[in-house]
Amino acid sequence: MKPAFSFDDRIVGGYECRPHSVPWQVSLNNGWHFCGGTLINSRWVVSAAHCYKDENIELRLGEHHIRYKDGPEQFIAAAAVIRHPEYDRYTINNDIMMIKLAEPAELNEYVQPASLPSRCAPAGTQCLVSGWGATQNQPSGCLHCLDLPVLSQQDCERSYPDRITAAMFCAGFLEGGKDSCQGDSGGPLVCNGELQGVVSWGWGCAEVNRPGVYAKVSSSNTLQTGEASANYPSKNLISELTILL
Repeated sequence: MKPAFSFDDRIVGGYECRPHSVPWQVSLNNGWHFCGGTLINSRWVVSAAHCYKDENIELRLGEHHIRYKDGPEQFIAAAAVIRHPEYDRYTINNDIMMIKLAEPAELNEYVQPASLPSRCAPAGTQCLVSGWGATQNQPSGCLHCLDLPVLSQQDCERSYPDRITAAMFCAGFLEGGKDSCQGDSGGPLVCNGELQGVVSWGWGCAEVNRPGVYAKVSSSNTLQTGEASANYPSKNLISELTILL
């Protein structure tokens, strides 16, 4: 039985990011790039649970063009991969995955964590989504960006009747033409410097009334930043394998 939704890897209506202007962006690689992720401190990356293949993942940080090295890249193996215990592959609910780096990332001007949110971003907040997915069906070696607004939960639920849960929200344009189109899945949606969402799913690409759907990283999460969490992103995640979103 297949999941209820399919995933795409295109950014439509976006632009090439200024090199290294998205220092929290991570490429998940197992021989090739397959998903995006977000660095949240020197030891942990957030991605989408539907990106899980196995624990043989290399985290690539400081990248701009994923086919070439230009100096600041860091390639670090995964030490542990933990999917949200309530992730549902059929409804794509709780589409969150944590990946622990085998060694701490070296934080510098090219590699920096995104802040976790102090509260949910209200409708209308302008955000940035980024990824290496194809643009207009053409493979993209360079990181691409798209500026887009958070949509109201009412508009989100109207776009996807009976599909949107409390752990999801929409961002994009109801009129179509611009969309992350899950490009890349697992990648960051950052609003005012805070990681508000993880690129999750959608129907079609840049279609009218079909915005992108994101896994919510809300103010109720237990993820903590700082020295105390260098080894563990949250007490609940490690001791109870629970992430509150």
